[in-house]
Amino acid sequence: MKRRKNKSLLAVFVISILIIAAVVVALHRKNEKNNPVPTDSYTPIPTGTEPAQSSAAPSTAAPEEPKPTDSLEIRTDYEDFLPNEAGEIPIIMFHRFIEAYEPNTDKEYTTTFEEFRALLQTLYDQGFRLISMQDFIDCNISVPAGTMPMVFTFDDGSSGQFNLIEEDGQYKANPKSAVGVMMEFHEKHPDFGLKGIFYINMDIGDNTFKGQGALKERFEFLENLGFELGSHTWGHVDYSEIHSKDKVLESLGKNQEKAEEILPGLRFYSLALPYGSRPSDESLRPILQKGNYNGMEYYHESIMAVGAAPSAPSISMNYDSLYVRRIRAQGRVAVDADLTWWLPKMTAERMFISDGDPQTIVVPLDKAENIDEQKLNGKKFISYDNKSAKE
Repeated sequence: MKRRKNKSLLAVFVISILIIAAVVVALHRKNEKNNPVPTDSYTPIPTGTEPAQSSAAPSTAAPEEPKPTDSLEIRTDYEDFLPNEAGEIPIIMFHRFIEAYEPNTDKEYTTTFEEFRALLQTLYDQGFRLISMQDFIDCNISVPAGTMPMVFTFDDGSSGQFNLIEEDGQYKANPKSAVGVMMEFHEKHPDFGLKGIFYINMDIGDNTFKGQGALKERFEFLENLGFELGSHTWGHVDYSEIHSKDKVLESLGKNQEKAEEILPGLRFYSLALPYGSRPSDESLRPILQKGNYNGMEYYHESIMAVGAAPSAPSISMNYDSLYVRRIRAQGRVAVDADLTWWLPKMTAERMFISDGDPQTIVVPLDKAENIDEQKLNGKKFISYDNKSAKE
């Protein structure tokens, strides 16, 4: 009887211990939920939006590295790599592309595909990255921190720049064209960018990018790749010889009109001046930017010259949207102020060096006065002391 009583007391004791332990564990879990144990975690650089809060339980495992977005690298250690978004941006002007030079080949405006391929590698190795003309105008620079933006422009719409060929019942960019070479390079170096703007003369009709496919299909193919189209006037006009308002309006309005007939909705927002010439009558120059021809309105946000230096960025006090400088690509023979001549002169101290964030404009203190803050369009303006960083 006594032994049975002892067993009952032992059972009650064990049950009591188990109940107390269960209560302690429950209280601990409740406290842990309200006050989670801190763990090491990756903190991304702010890009204008707050990161979403995770409801996952804390983990002591090492966090995964964030995946890059379009190879975009953003840095805020400005004193270490000295960004300068007040610096100049090179806009390169190309014309003809061929497989090989011949005795009668133009000496200054023609490039071979092999030379172009080598040039792309040189530009990439020196830290240049391509942006669109629209992003140049908006100063919406989305290239990795420490790299330099560059714009490619192509005048005249020649087949060496781009044409379509048919393969297995489908159209594709001819690999023996500037676009074909760029696509090949982009496969190896996607962070270089696949962008550029083609300035075309609609009066040459189907000879624009002459090759397979209808003109509409050629235009759509380029746009689907991410390229842009701009105006080079109806008739490749030399404005230094034009003295009539009606002639200026026709050269631009008719070019826009015919473009929309081919591809509805296509608007030329940028103009490249043939020969870089403007009317000697300055009262005619405003209608290079905007006008109306037979009810067709046109407006050019940028008007491109022929040369012969890098351009100020669009947020600069020195930027002139009505006459934007370009650098001519080297032709068969090198000349002063072409791209080969400029490359060693486009140093980090002179050029636009990106901080990687398109929503900020970062400049050294001694360059801050060069920025027109009215052109920032909501971007955050940051200046830093680069002098102490150099010392």
